[in-house]
Amino acid sequence: MSNTQASSVSPSHGKLIAVVVAAALVIVLALLSAFVWPGWALNKGGSQTTQSSGTNSQSSSSGTDSKKEEEEPTTPSIKATALPDNASELLKAMPDSVLNYARTAAAASTTWTAASPLEEYTLTYSTGDEAKDVTLIVAQWSTADSAKKQYDSLAGALTGTELGSGTVKVSGQSTGNYVAKTDANDDTKAVAVWRNDTVVFQVTGAKAGVERFYPKFPL
Repeated sequence: MSNTQASSVSPSHGKLIAVVVAAALVIVLALLSAFVWPGWALNKGGSQTTQSSGTNSQSSSSGTDSKKEEEEPTTPSIKATALPDNASELLKAMPDSVLNYARTAAAASTTWTAASPLEEYTLTYSTGDEAKDVTLIVAQWSTADSAKKQYDSLAGALTGTELGSGTVKVSGQSTGNYVAKTDANDDTKAVAVWRNDTVVFQVTGAKAGVERFYPKFPL
């Protein structure tokens, strides 16, 4: 009886082992096929990952490039021209640079002579690209009323589209007004005029340059 039992169990047990081994071989072969050769599962996943990574990188790079195109430098790439040794206090107060615009010329002028300023100067600020140069005229009067009269005259003569206007404040106190408008004859250009107490300023040039320049001018 013992021999009969052994005889009946042994073949079944052997078949079970054979089935398990066969199943294991199938699984092993499937894994080998998927991840080793020809590697369809590994390659597919890797391809998707690389493609996704590449898309993200391109998107990020594109966004960065767009941002760089929108942003302008805030420091000049050229050196400011020195002022003459006999420069007045008003001329010395003019900044060497505003954002990436450096002073490249400064000289006495007579544009507003009819308004009898005490002194007047015309300055050029440049990025190094002459097409983007802006021209600044600055003059000082003996009284704030005389300067206001000149400001009102200049501001009233501007007939283009308004780009900005408001009050000039120093230490929280109102010291004048400002207005910026497009050039009535060429809307790619603009003019900004402002008064700070007894001093009047006017900057002209390309619209984009004027819009960046005058809000950052320190006086």
